Amino acid sequence: MSPASYPFNVVFSLLPAIMRSRRTERKRTYILVQHVRKSAANFSLLLDAPHSTSHTPSTSLLAHHQYYVVIHVMPHRVAFVCDFFYPRLGGVENHIYSLAQLLIRHGHKVIVITHAYSCPTSPDTEPTGRWPTRRTKRTGVRYMPGPLKVYYCPILPMVDEDSLPAFTASYPLMRHILIREGIDIVHSHQATSTLANEALVYASELGLKSVYTDHSLFGFDDIASLILNRVLKVTLSAADAIICVSHTCRDNLIVRAAIDPLMVHAIPNAVDPSKFTPDPTKRPKDGRIKVVVVSRLVYRKGVDLLVGIVPQICSKFTNVDFTIGGDGGKRLDLEEMVERERLQDRVEFLGSVPHAEVRDVLVRGHVFLNCSLTESFCIALLEAAACGLFVVSTDVGGVPEVLPEDMVYLSEPSVSHLVQNLTRAIKGKIDSVDPHEFHRRVQRMYSWDRVAAETEKVYDGVMIRPRLTFLERLARFKSAGSVAGSVACILLCTFHFYANGIAWWQPEHTIDIVPDLVVLN
Repeated sequence: MSPASYPFNVVFSLLPAIMRSRRTERKRTYILVQHVRKSAANFSLLLDAPHSTSHTPSTSLLAHHQYYVVIHVMPHRVAFVCDFFYPRLGGVENHIYSLAQLLIRHGHKVIVITHAYSCPTSPDTEPTGRWPTRRTKRTGVRYMPGPLKVYYCPILPMVDEDSLPAFTASYPLMRHILIREGIDIVHSHQATSTLANEALVYASELGLKSVYTDHSLFGFDDIASLILNRVLKVTLSAADAIICVSHTCRDNLIVRAAIDPLMVHAIPNAVDPSKFTPDPTKRPKDGRIKVVVVSRLVYRKGVDLLVGIVPQICSKFTNVDFTIGGDGGKRLDLEEMVERERLQDRVEFLGSVPHAEVRDVLVRGHVFLNCSLTESFCIALLEAAACGLFVVSTDVGGVPEVLPEDMVYLSEPSVSHLVQNLTRAIKGKIDSVDPHEFHRRVQRMYSWDRVAAETEKVYDGVMIRPRLTFLERLARFKSAGSVAGSVACILLCTFHFYANGIAWWQPEHTIDIVPDLVVLN
């Protein structure tokens, strides 16, 4: 055995004992191998695991090498479950990624479970000659910075990247991942995510704690919202805690899902100010004013309002241009408007903008325009304000909670009111706004560290709650209503027998546990 490999043999000799402690004591540990110069005395102090004493290398051996082993208790082991994640871009995806990074930094283990994505062909895979154009598929296990492990499961998506409802078909795969990673808490995101709703029920069957985060507002007067509200009322019966991204979102969810207000927490979104710094030198130098729009070009984001706003502002101000970043089904309406009004030299379309490049787009503008018809909390407003832009937005949902009155003009969701406030901003706010002061204020108000700390408190609370028995879960599902509750109870009983069959067919002890081994330079 070579001396350099000895510490790593120590690590793997300890793994069986560590794995047994996970299963019996539910004590979560991970192994961190750092590449630093340390003495054997430090190694002996930091090495703390069952049966580790007899394997401790000698002082003379370790003094000549640059490796030591740390075995550290991880407070929480969390699985984020959602249909919406990168490479798709949006507020939910950004929230999941940013929160995961901070939780990992705080010492927790976090993985993401989503469905497989089809990705556009990258420049280095462009076809040549007679070969047809192909699209790559993001599937399997991928690692993102952090390190954040992402499971892109082979589940068929439907409309808007939402998974096809699988009911129990996805349970064996989900169970395998949760046991394999030693997960304690399943954290589902977004009401419209089929995978997230199914994961709440799966977690309760596996005896895991579950948390749900709601990111959107829904109504009560259309068939789609009524069905979704009923589904949420059933699936949230299995949740141990619920998080909403604004107080408006919290009130909306409590009413439409008829849940106990004591278990619903309001934790606003945040922004990383270090990634959204102002740079006034990037703005036009010829006296022209630029209005920036960055959003998905879909109906819910108010693209129909934007179609009416752009021609009116361009006719009022000959020195105002628009930059529109984003893509979606409504982009064609905007392009037709530009052709009809002959505004090709006044309106710039950027297409889909990667989140890493959003800041470079924002700093080119003076005013940020948001036309959303519904928002529970709009992170785009924070990103724009952090880059020093004055904001004009529709007064919907949780938007009034985001920024102070002197940083935003709120408008009714109509073309006339938005044109009026955008005109006020162009005339009165271009020269009076200090971009760097805007940035400092956003930095003081919002922080992902605070969001992570409050989320940790929610995790701490659910971990001390007793596990629900099958009859207690059945009673919760029955409370969903006379008809819906009865149907939910029948489905739960069926699923319970199915889950027991899966547990017999593939016992937990036959699933390999993934060692959380991280090597740092």
